[in-house]
Amino acid sequence: MSNAPLMRRGAVLAAALMSASLVLTACGGDGDDTGDKAAGTRGDKTAGSRSVKAENGTVKVPTDPERIVTIGNTNLPFLDLGGKPVGVTEASDSELDVLPKEQRTAYEAAEVVGSNGGEVDLEKLAALKPDLILVQFHSNDWDKVGKKLEAIAPTVYWGLDTEWKAFADAIAEAGNVSDELSRQKAEFEDKVAKIQKTYGKVIKDTSFVDVSRGDWSDPGTFYIADIGCSEIARDDIGLDLPEAAEGKDPLAYESLPFEQIGELSKYDVVTYPVDADGRPTEPFAPVVKTNTWKALPAVRSERALGVFCPGNNSYGPVIQYLDSLDSALATLPAQQ
Repeated sequence: MSNAPLMRRGAVLAAALMSASLVLTACGGDGDDTGDKAAGTRGDKTAGSRSVKAENGTVKVPTDPERIVTIGNTNLPFLDLGGKPVGVTEASDSELDVLPKEQRTAYEAAEVVGSNGGEVDLEKLAALKPDLILVQFHSNDWDKVGKKLEAIAPTVYWGLDTEWKAFADAIAEAGNVSDELSRQKAEFEDKVAKIQKTYGKVIKDTSFVDVSRGDWSDPGTFYIADIGCSEIARDDIGLDLPEAAEGKDPLAYESLPFEQIGELSKYDVVTYPVDADGRPTEPFAPVVKTNTWKALPAVRSERALGVFCPGNNSYGPVIQYLDSLDSALATLPAQQ
């Protein structure tokens, strides 16, 4: 599973991951000399260094970095691993609302060096005197600004197609937060094993479909989710969930009219998105109000399960998703 946002093919994949296309600028000039001026702020910050591999090659990073700036999709995974960045790019309200308190506090303590609309101020970033910059955004943006970032501090870059577990490994290594990663990995594996053991018969004998709707969706439409958290349910847990044929676009890229909700009748169990309090998410609420939804066999037999997915690009939110899935599966009539 990759961290690719939906900028490639519409807006659906934004349900799984935030957009991270960035245009970096420098205040007070055209930006051409920013890298030269910033280079003087680096000092000898590679003393006591180690090498990590990334998409921009082998990068020497401090053994114990203390002033880390996270850009784009690296913000939340680094916070999830217990990191305390000195600089971040702006996260959306919906992303911040589901962060644990300590992570939100760490985020709000950092200097915001760019907006979630895409601009990052290089001079403001350089003024923080970072000893490490972690970046994930589109390769086109890297081609434009990568050298300028590398002139400010050692910079580790990942593209948008990096699989989430590999991404967590890489961020932990570069940012020296591997202890928390080891704990999260163990908890993730324990929860997966517990769900597989507890609901083994259900997993084996039940057909599932995961449906969703985003705030970008056209009125009167929904989609079948085969990316994001449903991908974890399918690939890690083993739920029988539909997915696109190999080489084809994800099913989630296709908007379906409400009139096709009735076609979900062929599945034993339907899962749908809810918030942390168990209510249908605001974008999905119109679906559950339709008579077609209410008439589904899964809905009438209490086999429509609301599941909370705060994110799928690091272990912390995925573990929350697994807890929610576990609780939802426990409500199935066959489990009572």
